[in-house]
Amino acid sequence: MKNNILLKIVRGMILGFPAALFLSYYPVISLGAGESMNFELSLALIYLVAFDVVIFAALLKEKRFAGLFDKWQFLILPIFVTMSVFWSSNLVRGVLTVVMMWAIYFAATAILVLRNKVFIDGFKCKFLKWFFGASLLACAWCFAQCLMDVFGVPRDCTLLCRGCTSYMFGFPHPNGFAVEPQFMGNLLLAPTLVSGWLLVKKRKIVMLALFFVFSVTLFLTFSRGAIYALFVALVFATIYYIWKNRNAKVVILWPVAAIAFAFTINLQGVMAELGPTNDTYLTGVSKVVNHLSLGIIDIKVDKSSASPIGAETEAESASPDEMQGAMEVSPVFDGYVEESTEVRMGLTRSALKVWRKDFTTAMFGVGIGGAGEALYAAGETGSPKEIVQNEYASLLLEIGSVGAVIVFVTVVSIVRLISAKSKEAGLLLTLIVAYGVTLFFFSGLPNAIHVYLMPVMLGAAMAGKAKACAK
Repeated sequence: MKNNILLKIVRGMILGFPAALFLSYYPVISLGAGESMNFELSLALIYLVAFDVVIFAALLKEKRFAGLFDKWQFLILPIFVTMSVFWSSNLVRGVLTVVMMWAIYFAATAILVLRNKVFIDGFKCKFLKWFFGASLLACAWCFAQCLMDVFGVPRDCTLLCRGCTSYMFGFPHPNGFAVEPQFMGNLLLAPTLVSGWLLVKKRKIVMLALFFVFSVTLFLTFSRGAIYALFVALVFATIYYIWKNRNAKVVILWPVAAIAFAFTINLQGVMAELGPTNDTYLTGVSKVVNHLSLGIIDIKVDKSSASPIGAETEAESASPDEMQGAMEVSPVFDGYVEESTEVRMGLTRSALKVWRKDFTTAMFGVGIGGAGEALYAAGETGSPKEIVQNEYASLLLEIGSVGAVIVFVTVVSIVRLISAKSKEAGLLLTLIVAYGVTLFFFSGLPNAIHVYLMPVMLGAAMAGKAKACAK
């Protein structure tokens, strides 16, 4: 059957989806703010809505709309979450969250329904090329952000967040076009793990290069959530691959990842040396190790004895005022930022405390979108805009034990379905594990669309066609 124009548009939009997902915050369209939330639109959200409209029309044209309800059991969760709006302590946020949830759910389900018509053989290979291409462009922008910051380009041009510049740790950590480095690192999990999985299966030099570049950029974001998630995902992938294939080819990922990590640490040290603060290569490296190890590994470096490159020759010609000014520019943090961990843990404890306050809340929660308002009303936070920063605790507070059970059953059902149906189950499960770890570090939907869409798109794109792409 000849492909219709709608299917061609759907294919084109799917090719552009990875790039759109990287634009999860910049450019941002501000629509004002309320007492409990900011009203903002990103290109990623706009792209999602446009995609839903087009694929809805394609479903009608192909007479496949009824296929959305084939797996009716997966509708239980979104329906229950939607019902929780009626008892939400923040109705506006709840409604907006539900609308976004249904937009993501519809896009993911529609892709699966039309996968045989959209992801034809040649298109599947093209998708992977566009996926890697968009990821490489995002990596290039992250490196550009770092270079610009080191050489004094203002934030208006670099788009670095306030806590991302060299003045925080002595070296920059890029956020790309995301609101924070943790989301940029999160976005890089998919290309890193996909290239790593293909490296194991194909042993191609291009996949080796891609895995290295994506890993370096992910480490460069300095996001503990993304870095820890990558480590856990590699452990899972190693165990899964050896168990399923009875060989240890997967271990090739570990030395490559280790070299990428060592390269990044040295790069961060060099940026600390060249940057605008009085940090040096050694202090920069020590801070990376200290922060990522949660303060366990503390390499003591005396700044007074760690002279910067060319310091002796520069000191001879520098005036006393210039030398004093240079010494006064010190980064905000000297290593592990314990406060960042304590804030997250404190918010999680507060969420659990409010969830346990009475039987009704424990069973049904405060309603979707109501976590911030509930925490503020209970005196646990200073503003209703404060979020839990832990998706699991946030969901438990908002939809209660009943909702948590439904979430658990839904996830188990998805995992079983992937294990039974997908030829790339190992990759998809590895990606889900990685995303599952990152959800301990943030909450909310606007900056995390990729968490719910990328496994679906990659699953459809890579369904048993790896040999065709290898050609």
